[in-house]
Amino acid sequence: MTAAPHPVVRPAGPGRATAALAVAAALLLTTVLLGLAVGSQHESVGTVIEVVARRLRLGDPHVTLLDDQIVWQLRLPRVLGAAATGAGLAVCGAVLQTLTGNDLADPFLLGISDGAAAGAVTVIVLGVGVTGAVGTGAVATAAFAGALLAAVVVLALAGARTRSLPTARTVLAGIAVGQMCGAYTSFVVMVLGDRDAARGVMEWTLGSVAGVRWPTAVFLLAVALVGVTVLASSARDLDAFAFGETAARSLGVHVERTRWVLVATAALVTACLVANTGVIGFLGLVVPHVVRLVCGPRHALLLPVSALVGASLLVGSDVVARSVLPDREIPVGVVTAGLGAPFFAWLLWRQGRADGRAQ
Repeated sequence: MTAAPHPVVRPAGPGRATAALAVAAALLLTTVLLGLAVGSQHESVGTVIEVVARRLRLGDPHVTLLDDQIVWQLRLPRVLGAAATGAGLAVCGAVLQTLTGNDLADPFLLGISDGAAAGAVTVIVLGVGVTGAVGTGAVATAAFAGALLAAVVVLALAGARTRSLPTARTVLAGIAVGQMCGAYTSFVVMVLGDRDAARGVMEWTLGSVAGVRWPTAVFLLAVALVGVTVLASSARDLDAFAFGETAARSLGVHVERTRWVLVATAALVTACLVANTGVIGFLGLVVPHVVRLVCGPRHALLLPVSALVGASLLVGSDVVARSVLPDREIPVGVVTAGLGAPFFAWLLWRQGRADGRAQ
């Protein structure tokens, strides 16, 4: 479903932009502290600050070894990984919505999630004897390979002959590749897998940051930082795209080249994130719309605020996922879907009303 370009609203002034960034940053700081404090064993905010200060050599506070292990070794990499993933998915969603002119676009529009699931299922179900840390790394590697392969096939199909990326063809190619990957995944799980394999596949496809440790967290942070920087550097070109391809060309934007670079970057960033956290849906759909309603459509403000809000939302969702039940965690993808699905329904209803008025 292709929507009209986003309506033009009055740009946010410097004061409003600064306030939006400050509020989003404060929200992220609050959720990070909450994520470090809340869990099976609650830690006070004071203890959290003392542990971090000790590790950063900002003093010599007296903290117990247990507090240090819980806050620094277990929770902080998990929180940072969630923040990086949320920021990356939110920014990729905002960029793809603008490039495609589709309000319902998200980072998985290009079949990336289905490709990642196909790669992960191949190892989970067929990876005989691959267990422990090696197994975890193999699943992430296979998921990345599957996601990247799916994105490459989509871009190749969409850009065949013309070497451009028409919006409709790109979306249809993503749907086709996603369906093929989904059929492969279902076949492997139902025909070649057993009950344990099916459960492992379901847990992975629902998304989780529970297994993120420092090496993975550093990788996710690097991917998010580089990806968001590259995408945000094209904010002015994205502003032009919001008015349509014809307007973008008249403003001097090289439409085909810019779309190729930005779509490929979004696909690569999403593939790296999904490979390590599983499929976390709706976040890239919901966050850009919420931020656009508050801050307006200018991407110089939309993208950084989306990154901060997306990071906050996933960190907060992870806190809910590990604290809503007393004796177990639920996949974080369940929480984000619970938040995103009602918004998705409201968006469809709102778009239907707008189409009705236009007629």
